[in-house]
Amino acid sequence: MRTHSAKSGLPSPCRKGAVLALLLCLLPLAPALAQAPFSGTPAIEQSLKKLTVLGSVLMIAAHPDDENTAILAYYARGRHMRTGYLSLTRGEGGQNLIGAEQGDLLGLIRSQELLAARRIDGAEQFFTRAIDFGFSKTPEETFEKWGRERILSDVVWVIRSFRPDVVILRFSGTPRDGHGQHQVSALVGKEAFVAAADPSRFPEQLKFVEPWKARRLMFNSFSFTREMEKEAATTPGRIEVDTGAFDPVLGVSYSQIAGMSRSMHRSQGMGASQRPGPSRNFLVPVAGDAPAKDARDAFDGIDTSWGRVPGGAELGRILDEAVRAFEPDHPERTIPLLLKAREPIAALDDPWAREKLIELNEAIALCAGLWLDANADNYAVVPGASVEVAYTALNRSAFPMALESLTLEGMGGQSRTDAHHAPLESNRPVNAQLKFAVPADQPYSQPFWLREPKQGDTYTISDQRMVGLPDDPPLLNLRFGIEAGGVSFDLVRPVRHRYVDRVDGEQTRALTVVPPVSLNLPQDVVLFPNGDARKVEIEVRADVPKVAGDVRLALDAGWTADPVSRPFEQAQAGQQQPLSFEVKPARGADPPALLRGVAHVGDREIGVGLLVISHPPLPPLTVFPPAVVKLVRADVRVTAHKIGYVMGAGDDMPDAIRQLGCEVTLLTASDLEQRDLSEFDAIVTGVRAYNTRADLRVNLPRLLDYVRNGGKLIDQYNVTDGNLVPMGPYPFKIGHDRVTVEESPVTFTNLSNPLLSAPNEISQKDFDGWIQERGLYFASEWDPRYQTVLESHDPGEKPLAGGMLYARYGKGVYIFSGYSWFRELPAGVPGAYRLFANMLSAK
Repeated sequence: MRTHSAKSGLPSPCRKGAVLALLLCLLPLAPALAQAPFSGTPAIEQSLKKLTVLGSVLMIAAHPDDENTAILAYYARGRHMRTGYLSLTRGEGGQNLIGAEQGDLLGLIRSQELLAARRIDGAEQFFTRAIDFGFSKTPEETFEKWGRERILSDVVWVIRSFRPDVVILRFSGTPRDGHGQHQVSALVGKEAFVAAADPSRFPEQLKFVEPWKARRLMFNSFSFTREMEKEAATTPGRIEVDTGAFDPVLGVSYSQIAGMSRSMHRSQGMGASQRPGPSRNFLVPVAGDAPAKDARDAFDGIDTSWGRVPGGAELGRILDEAVRAFEPDHPERTIPLLLKAREPIAALDDPWAREKLIELNEAIALCAGLWLDANADNYAVVPGASVEVAYTALNRSAFPMALESLTLEGMGGQSRTDAHHAPLESNRPVNAQLKFAVPADQPYSQPFWLREPKQGDTYTISDQRMVGLPDDPPLLNLRFGIEAGGVSFDLVRPVRHRYVDRVDGEQTRALTVVPPVSLNLPQDVVLFPNGDARKVEIEVRADVPKVAGDVRLALDAGWTADPVSRPFEQAQAGQQQPLSFEVKPARGADPPALLRGVAHVGDREIGVGLLVISHPPLPPLTVFPPAVVKLVRADVRVTAHKIGYVMGAGDDMPDAIRQLGCEVTLLTASDLEQRDLSEFDAIVTGVRAYNTRADLRVNLPRLLDYVRNGGKLIDQYNVTDGNLVPMGPYPFKIGHDRVTVEESPVTFTNLSNPLLSAPNEISQKDFDGWIQERGLYFASEWDPRYQTVLESHDPGEKPLAGGMLYARYGKGVYIFSGYSWFRELPAGVPGAYRLFANMLSAK
């Protein structure tokens, strides 16, 4: 992936001010989105009250969905404080209930789910460079993979940049937290609370930020059970927060807002209720200035008024008056008070003043119903091309305003246009077209944390100022120069492509720089189960009209392709052309090799694909994976040929099974109910299929009849939820046991079991090279008619033999396996293919 040094969105005159500008650079997305689901009068009242509060709170935890959304909503929406959530990871190691994406792509989805959640609860989002490598049972393993100082540095950076008064830990830093990454989030949070104030710690950051001493560190104690709630309620020094308090302006309680927010974690199946009524949360002091003994507020003794800023007291009085004078039917009557406060705020050299100045400008826009839009003619643009931007400025109030200037900013440059003081008359739009030239060397719009090679289980982010940000700043912004009441100020809006979908209505899509052509590969891995050549197909997609060139393959030593290059020519943008190559493997079974595709278009070399991830209501997400295929030469035999697959939560197993030369049919509800299943040599159910598909649960008797009459049924892992029904022909229970260390030894518990010998002889070597984990949600109890096949366990823990159960049933075979085939096969792990081929071929 190519390196991109972000230059846009930094108009500040000083480096430390630039960091604040960058941290606030996502605010141009605000007017249409940040107040969702609250708009109109509630949004205006929220913005006015927030102008009067200069307090901040930062919550720290390990993953998306670890945050206490009720606490975030209480402080952001109820107390009007600047509120943030720092998730150490983007959740790359989690499960996915809405698609087959794993790893980096799942992290991208979960990042957007968090941003959607923050738009509801009103908080801001931050991340470190840490990658969620899967479930960890100890903090020692987590620190070993992440590097303690590296992640501590990132947490210190976010604290110094965000400058919270109060830091809240979601976990305790003890084994009680369970997950090793949970424990680490609290351990580094405690250390960073002190280190952020110490100029000798991470001094390289001080080019951009200053040391910051937060006043108070608190632990949001667990209340997951009645016992935990009782313990939290009796902890000395605790602060109780009732997030069930009703907000009459918003029309809901903060716990109800939390339910809306938490339900954005769709990939994790986190849909939550919105229950009204009391909801107790507890904050326990950990370090810093302790609240008074009888305090009932985590901000006890902390000045959160304008009085904390030298010269700010009078500003506070003006803004308080703006709140009191607000009339819902005439919000424009509040604008003179806001304009009165603007000049003195702009004159203050203080981080709070710089932040509040942006908020004040947006509050003026809300009071005026000011609609400012910058619409690109297309969402995709190639380097060296031009973007046509149609802008609209619409004042929907009676307050006199004018458009003074327009400045397109981004991609390392800017273009200013004088609007000649165009009056913005009430409900009469001013609009026209602008043009912006995209630099010929502009990098493609890869998410910034995916641009450089990783360092183990952390991302590489060369630009310190980008560390912590949740997403890329907009590629191009339009700065509207507005005049109101004799006062000039700027409002910034991202340039986006706005369009109408016939089903979903009006939609927007981020402006994206794409290559002239992209090379899309149907699969990331190609398995060569013998020495024969296999066809590898590369799809060339044009993103500009009238493009021609050739695609060439580069292979590791010993591997050959026929031909090594093919020409292409495409007349229209969006056209796709498949190119086929015959690839012959090198002699020998390992190691895996790489095939790299490169398109030559003029003097440009392009070695990336273009992948659009679409999971509404999230925005479409565009990534540019390298045009690389992993080539795996492994001796794998399979006697099953026709496979039925019952897709569950989503995985790439059907394509992986096709690599074995099998024909795979995705079974529908109708198939499970009516189809003659005897046509299949084996039927496989996908991950969490019994959790997610009622039709599978209802038709389990038909599947067991299929087994009794000579079929093979393979069930992958499921979790114990309210939907899970008894699986298999004989009783067994799913537990919570897992083996998280992917290198954990595996032993054979039944050497005579056919899964270990036919048609592939399984050895210890077949468990080399596994990724992330051995398996999860193993069986905890089982009927003696089942045979166990494998045993594995994490270091220092008890043996776990419930990861694979085998049973003869009638004329057929039933297999349950919690081993992570859904990760190992798509990753091209040779031994996993050999063992799964035995499962498909079982007798």
